[in-house]
Amino acid sequence: MSSIKNDSGIEIKEVYTQPSDMKELPGQFPYTRGVQPNMYRGRLWTMRQYAGFSSAEESNKRYHFLLQQGTTGLSVAFDLPTQIGFDSDHELSEGEVGKVGVAIDSLRDMETLFHGIELEKITTSMTINASASVLLAMYIAIAKKQGADLKKISGTIQNDILKEYAARGTYIYPPKPSMRIINDIFAFCSLEVPKWNTISISGYHIREAGSTAVQEIAFTLSNGKAYVQAAISNGLDINVFGERLSFFFNAHNDFFEEIAKFRAARRMWAEIMKDLGATNPKAMMLRFHTQTGGSTLTAQQPQNNIIRVALQAMAAVLGGTQSLHTNGFDEALSLPTEAAAGIALRTQQLIAYESGATNTVDPLGGSYFVEELTNQVEKEAWSYIEKIDAMGGSVSAIEKGYMQQEIADSSYQYQKAVESGEKVLVGVNKFTANEKHDTPLLRVDDSIRISQTEKLTQLKKERDNKAVIECLLKIEAAARGTENLMPLIVDAVEKYATLGEISDAMRKVFGEFKS
Repeated sequence: MSSIKNDSGIEIKEVYTQPSDMKELPGQFPYTRGVQPNMYRGRLWTMRQYAGFSSAEESNKRYHFLLQQGTTGLSVAFDLPTQIGFDSDHELSEGEVGKVGVAIDSLRDMETLFHGIELEKITTSMTINASASVLLAMYIAIAKKQGADLKKISGTIQNDILKEYAARGTYIYPPKPSMRIINDIFAFCSLEVPKWNTISISGYHIREAGSTAVQEIAFTLSNGKAYVQAAISNGLDINVFGERLSFFFNAHNDFFEEIAKFRAARRMWAEIMKDLGATNPKAMMLRFHTQTGGSTLTAQQPQNNIIRVALQAMAAVLGGTQSLHTNGFDEALSLPTEAAAGIALRTQQLIAYESGATNTVDPLGGSYFVEELTNQVEKEAWSYIEKIDAMGGSVSAIEKGYMQQEIADSSYQYQKAVESGEKVLVGVNKFTANEKHDTPLLRVDDSIRISQTEKLTQLKKERDNKAVIECLLKIEAAARGTENLMPLIVDAVEKYATLGEISDAMRKVFGEFKS
């Protein structure tokens, strides 16, 4: 690679280090300084804008807009009924269809969602957990229809059910059958879609629920450890499935703490995987996606959020993220408008191409402050993990309510600090101003449920219902036994069984989790 110089003509080294106290190099175990030796000099992070609302048709238009603006990866938001395995015509779906994401009831909707997008040429992240197996099956079915090589399609399903019990709540089945489904996905994808990241172990929602930065990585890495142990106990090879694990973190406003958090998390995960028996370097690397903090956005003076998002995005980049989503400044008021989504993407592009932050690896490595803060964050996070291990691991800690209580306590303390003025929020409890809200808002009409219901009615008239029933009975039988569910789910979605029907087939066997 040719040399890189700043605007003053000073050559920027690929990495800065002092052998006396900075012996570790980027791309080397335990990866504190980054998972690649040359980081963004070799390849920028994926600019993956999270989008999805209303119908598949409307979301498809937004995807094409983002791709035209320079997005390098898609990230799909699903509505709440889709997330918890209900079709749009289910009585519990009323009022929620298409509201916080796109409504997907069947393969037909998924075909519309990705119309005109070649899956071999794009990476796709899907924020889906309890019904991840069904949505992944639909994605695979589309790839097959496009004639794509399944060995080449790449992307990520979140598929992290433990944090749903701890922080978010969009679960369907109890923990044990949920973990079984996740292991089935691990095993299936390692053979059929080997470039697919089968889980994105998420701290994002733990942080959104009110945790501290330390709790975010401690609870997330502990959950990751539980998934790995479950996979090993089911006979899977840590050096194979370990390569396809990824993580999803939040970026909040404390600039240096966030950078230290990312660096500490990489180091800790490398040690965890090594202790669990990994010898493959790629299986020990913590690769992660970052999203700027939704809970930090304010409805008051919403344009201030543009600055907040920029600072958070810069922290993620200086912390070494592999993928990044930047929030729209209007998201405390509504789903992001096209204009806000455009500004959010431009924020990433400005950091990538104009800031100089990408010219060297780990720019803050060696900073007395950053190095000490990294060590302190790591020490406190290990303390939490040791407590969780003593309880029997993440599943037991969640069942006992430990993580939930710790998050709730942190959230309470934060809110107290805001209300007392000890924690300053610009435009909220300090530097306020009387202002009129004139920010354009994006609203999703309730009529979307009517149109989705009409599509479902038409679909059930046109498909081979006998074949659908046979597929559903096979899924139910497999759920009672040990057969891998994924091939049967793929077969069912190809016959146009709906998301709700497939979820219900497993509900009959697994039941539903009650908090």
